[in-house]
Amino acid sequence: MKVNKLKKCEYCAKEISYHEMYCCDDCQKGANEFYDMRDKVSVLIGIINGICVMSIGIGFFVFSFFKEAGAYMVSIPMIILGLIFMLFPIPADVMIQKYKIQKSVKITRIIALSLIILGIIATIFAIFTI
Repeated sequence: MKVNKLKKCEYCAKEISYHEMYCCDDCQKGANEFYDMRDKVSVLIGIINGICVMSIGIGFFVFSFFKEAGAYMVSIPMIILGLIFMLFPIPADVMIQKYKIQKSVKITRIIALSLIILGIIATIFAIFTI
């Protein structure tokens, strides 16, 4: 016995027929807006991401010698990354394939919020370290 496996909407992950891509016009509009936004800002986000990740790595190295300066070099890029990904949640394509757009954006925003919180904790650590 063969079971008909239904396809999922690319935006909200609701089950749809095999011949459709989105469950409604709102989902199609939301997906188009997401992909347009991703195309516009992906290069800038990639550059900022690379700079911040390198700064965090250098900050961990500097932290072993100068605790306060290293903590700032780690915390400030973390907060910047968190704010960028909170404003422009651009998940990886693999995540979009697995969870679809809406859930991927939520997961990306949760990760961004955790980066902001970790950055704030590192800043507080840097302020109270003498």
